[in-house]
Amino acid sequence: MSNAYFRVPKPVNEPIKSYAPGSPEKASLKRKIAEMRQIQHDIPLIIGGKEIRTGNTAELRCPHDHSLKLGVYHKAGEKEVQMAIEASQKARKTWSEMPWEHRASVFLKAAELLAGPWRDTLNAATMLNQSKTVFQAEIDAACELIDFWRFNAHYMAQLMGDQPESSAGIWNRMEYRALEGFVFAITPFNFTSIGGNLPTAPALVGCVSLWKP
Repeated sequence: MSNAYFRVPKPVNEPIKSYAPGSPEKASLKRKIAEMRQIQHDIPLIIGGKEIRTGNTAELRCPHDHSLKLGVYHKAGEKEVQMAIEASQKARKTWSEMPWEHRASVFLKAAELLAGPWRDTLNAATMLNQSKTVFQAEIDAACELIDFWRFNAHYMAQLMGDQPESSAGIWNRMEYRALEGFVFAITPFNFTSIGGNLPTAPALVGCVSLWKP
């Protein structure tokens, strides 16, 4: 039980790195790209926290270098869709009843990890899988998704504090509750930050999402 009113840290836009010649961020990203070019990923479905491999796969190839195979991904069918729906409903009660500040802390931590040790990985993956330039990847993948997670948590805190007016002798109060069912998020293939934001924004406020990348 919370006995405090929590304030989410005031968000600021994530600074954009220059990746100028000789800069440490350029050298670090080039190493990550070289590393990821050597790995072929076997990408499963994630349902209820478990990896599901259907065997019905399709190849992932670099758009600007079709000779570079990046891996395969497993396709979902009707069976897996139903499994995902059932898993979302099992998770819904616990997740929706979690205090809002705890949900916010999950995504604020994710933003910190993305701003730090996972930045190169996300940018390199975006460049290899979507043929983005380093500048496009930096602003459209890393920085924008970091901003989404930080600002969304800030706006949720504002939303929770938005309460109705009360007249004399009456204290009007309003609680926010998650949607029934689930949110089905179908995200664009070529915009990493939107792919991360569409399923997580509803989750932040207590809903459960099914994500179709």
